[in-house]
Amino acid sequence: MRIGELAKLTGLAPSRIRFYEASGLITSVGRKANGYRDYAPDTEWLLQLITGAQGAGFSLEEIRKLLPSNAGGWQHDELLSGLKRKVEEIEVLQQRLAQNKAQLLLVIAGVEGKPEGVACAENTQLLLHRLREEGGAAVSARTEK
Repeated sequence: MRIGELAKLTGLAPSRIRFYEASGLITSVGRKANGYRDYAPDTEWLLQLITGAQGAGFSLEEIRKLLPSNAGGWQHDELLSGLKRKVEEIEVLQQRLAQNKAQLLLVIAGVEGKPEGVACAENTQLLLHRLREEGGAAVSARTEK
């Protein structure tokens, strides 16, 4: 199949497909006499796998290590350890995002609930003080675990 057809099937730009080929993530079967690349039918599936893995946060280098080898499929142990490592990274990221969200909600509540008669500058200082206290308490709680 030619690159234009592959681009239509996958929704990827031909330049992106050529980039993946140049990066060694996919291969073309060869070039026809007219110079067009010819891709195997399973290239569509492989491109979906690559873009799905990128969407899950895998780098191209991580994807390269996890793709089935030309010698005969996936390397079971490498695949499993790579997937487990990514799950651990996602869990750490989720914890950080939850902490960031909690801080933002605290700031929003502090801004929306500004006491009557308190100037914005003073309220800002109160909020910053509260964030420092809660941030310190959160660090202490993490180190005690």
